[in-house]
Amino acid sequence: MKAVMSRAGGFLSVLLAAGLVLVPSTAAHADGIRAQQWALEAMHTQEAWQATKGEGVTVAVLDTGVEADHPDLIGNVLTGEDLVGFGAEPGDRAWARHGTAMAGIIAGHGHGPDNADGVIGIAPEAKILPVRVILEDGDPSRAKARSTRGNALAEGIRWAADHGADVINLSLGDDSASAHPEPGEDQAIQYALKKGVVVVASAGNGGEKGDRISYPAAYPGVIAVTAVDRSGTRAPFSTRRWYATVSAPGVDVVIADPDRKYYEGWGTSAAAAFVSGAAALVRAAHPDLTPAQIKSLLEDTARNAPAGGRDDSRGFGFVDPAAAIRAADRLKPQGLRSASYGAKYFGSGPDVSGSGDDPADWAAPLAGGAGGVLLVAAVVLWRGRRASHEF
Repeated sequence: MKAVMSRAGGFLSVLLAAGLVLVPSTAAHADGIRAQQWALEAMHTQEAWQATKGEGVTVAVLDTGVEADHPDLIGNVLTGEDLVGFGAEPGDRAWARHGTAMAGIIAGHGHGPDNADGVIGIAPEAKILPVRVILEDGDPSRAKARSTRGNALAEGIRWAADHGADVINLSLGDDSASAHPEPGEDQAIQYALKKGVVVVASAGNGGEKGDRISYPAAYPGVIAVTAVDRSGTRAPFSTRRWYATVSAPGVDVVIADPDRKYYEGWGTSAAAAFVSGAAALVRAAHPDLTPAQIKSLLEDTARNAPAGGRDDSRGFGFVDPAAAIRAADRLKPQGLRSASYGAKYFGSGPDVSGSGDDPADWAAPLAGGAGGVLLVAAVVLWRGRRASHEF
């Protein structure tokens, strides 16, 4: 496992799945991108947009940075913070690829006449607050650092909560064999929740590697998101754990890149970004609701619920922001309260046997801190011939 030094102190590792899968078909034109965004229809966005498109809501994207000049994001990206402080810079190939992809899923507005080209996000009128807390998997600077836990993630969460975030998107995580809860991160999340900030995280991409617990997804109060495909079936890579809240698209997801091309990617990072967009819509329509109320709304209105109402692979079902907004019309805001949980585990706890997550394993010293769990870039969908390169 690799790591990077954070300006906030210590070191912070990244667990980004790397590689590129190319297909032999002809690249699609930009005006064909929208038709390939199957998540827009699956999430009933047109219905939700009758109420709001996210205006007035700020979503903090704690990630590798965001390319503010991307045509699908111009005007939607606020001035953020860099808690890494070194590595790739704007214009470099290893700059802000993952973070830009997540920002596009959340608040892309497209471009061109009537914004009909490019990527449109779930909450296209929301603002993005970028907070750089990790380096790209392909950043050469990662190879120069050692691997111990840092506090950039915790500081980033607090910074976002103090600088106007309504939703915090954490499309990252540590699900290594040594992953364990970090008090500073947990406390930062509780701080954000108490300030009324919704916190969303990817459940993990370890479904084929032992389903190990991923942090920050497993912290109390977090909306943890698993990934499903077009048919609503759990993606094989998506981690199955007791903390799963809802599911969202995580396969064949169209993403924007700083290179002005479009790719298909997969991962629970993408799924988390979709749910952050959904939370932004609910918050825009009902700004006085607490994080706990918004989480409950997303759970209660999720579609295609598993047998028994919930399971570890898809949580309470597929997120439906339109249904959540309608249900919220019948709610009254409640006073803010901590999401802290007094028992040892938030949920049923890890499996007793067969999980490979013995307490001695996940409580051991971390080989790395919070890192990215997603996305493997796959195919260039627009502009230029496909060329083999790493993401």
